[in-house]
Amino acid sequence: MMVSGFSFVRNGVRFDYPFLESIASALPLVDEFVIVVGKSDDDTLARIRNIRSPKIHIIESVWDEGLRTGGLILSQQTNLALEQIRGDWGLYLQADEVLHEDDYPAIRRAIAGAQDDVRVEGLLFKYVHFFGSYRYVGHGRRWYRREIRIVRNRVGARSWGDAQGFRIGERKMRVRLIPARVFHYGWVKSPAVQQAKQQVFNRYWHPDYWLSRNVGSASEYDYSRGGRVKVFEGTHPAVMQSRVEQQSTDLPYDLRKNKGRLKDRVLDWVEDATGYRVGEYRNYEILPDRPSD
Repeated sequence: MMVSGFSFVRNGVRFDYPFLESIASALPLVDEFVIVVGKSDDDTLARIRNIRSPKIHIIESVWDEGLRTGGLILSQQTNLALEQIRGDWGLYLQADEVLHEDDYPAIRRAIAGAQDDVRVEGLLFKYVHFFGSYRYVGHGRRWYRREIRIVRNRVGARSWGDAQGFRIGERKMRVRLIPARVFHYGWVKSPAVQQAKQQVFNRYWHPDYWLSRNVGSASEYDYSRGGRVKVFEGTHPAVMQSRVEQQSTDLPYDLRKNKGRLKDRVLDWVEDATGYRVGEYRNYEILPDRPSD
């Protein structure tokens, strides 16, 4: 059984993505790692080449700047990588997503256990979303709880929408929920870098007039409007330790005081009380633990 990793990145240095750590966290689990590197304004490509792992296969690309609907450029770049993998399974990580080494055994067991069960088309991971700093994680309905990050190859899986998940044609994939996590660090950047990223990346979802009204020309991102968070009590992946230790200062306000919209506060209260998330978006179908037959 062969397992492939795949990903894409562009301007990883400019926008302070932990893309090297992301790749490093996947390499122990895969036989090859295919990464599409978009033409960048920094040395992202050179840094990936310097990893010098025989597992890494680089594909260079040029982004279509005219593709400004629904974040589709992200799924396009994901699919460029997915089309090149050779494994029976494909492990997908975005450039701001990192796996924890403590979860490697569970991931390996899940892949092996699904190999001969043809009903299983993908594996679903739990998410840990960091916000503002490495000390806080998103704690509310703003943050999606799960997503597909391993797909069975050669069943027609394709990146869907803005590359958050996958589908087979228009159909949701049938997946197993596994006891493994994706650590998402896309919202841990300095306020200046985060604002620069918002000004650039929102172009792939929205027209210029929307950007002017909703992102604006401010020099720094306002983390105080980020909604509910809580203190992170676990450990970070080992590959992230250097970054965590280098964050010498915290934000100038207490993220725990973020409240978010009234509607979200009410729905968060319902979820806390019942464990049920009202109206949760699920781009997948979770299979039962055992075959019904």
